[in-house]
Amino acid sequence: MSQAASDGKGSYLPLVPRLEACPFCRQLFEAGEVSTCPECDLRLADPSDLPPSADALAIDPTPPLPPHLQPLPWTYLGRGRALLLGLAVLGLLAFFAPWVHETAPELRDLSGFHLARRLHWMWAPAIAFFVLIPLVLTRRSIHRMRGARLSIAMLATIALLTVALRVAFTPATSSLRPVRFTWGAGLYATATIALAALAASARFGGRLDPLPASTPPVDTPPRAA
Repeated sequence: MSQAASDGKGSYLPLVPRLEACPFCRQLFEAGEVSTCPECDLRLADPSDLPPSADALAIDPTPPLPPHLQPLPWTYLGRGRALLLGLAVLGLLAFFAPWVHETAPELRDLSGFHLARRLHWMWAPAIAFFVLIPLVLTRRSIHRMRGARLSIAMLATIALLTVALRVAFTPATSSLRPVRFTWGAGLYATATIALAALAASARFGGRLDPLPASTPPVDTPPRAA
């Protein structure tokens, strides 16, 4: 006797058997009839767990990506890409500019590069600005740009903290070995660039709205003569 279910009005309707499908040929079988497809020798699965078949995609193709997920050209410079790339290049140049003008015990100018050769933690600004360039270049969609905001802010913070530590911890001076110096333009430029990059990171990628909706081209049938 076939199983039936009530429809709530006193009548009974036959139960629809649960089906399982082959992941390859999509042939359907009743649950418990067989465990594998007799033709493909693949284990059957619930049809709802399988991706759309080729025939289904031909009838109803996959919708296009939302605008904020679509990849942009490598040369795209909007939404803060050009600004951050320019700041990263300027940060690298500032690393090789004079950070310290020393007048005692020697008369010399020391760049960030020269300081980093003596204090290894001083490499941090150069590494941060160098990493910033590929980080920005590889973010080619609005979604990925916005997702990189925190990473960019951390890199800018690293460069800014390095400047703060350099200013806070200065060489000791004494009557036997006097140390006299002034800070150079490279240090001030690095701090300014790091602050600008930190501010720009909050707007990297821009807003999600309004974004133009992208629609696939529709083939227009030829008009009758």
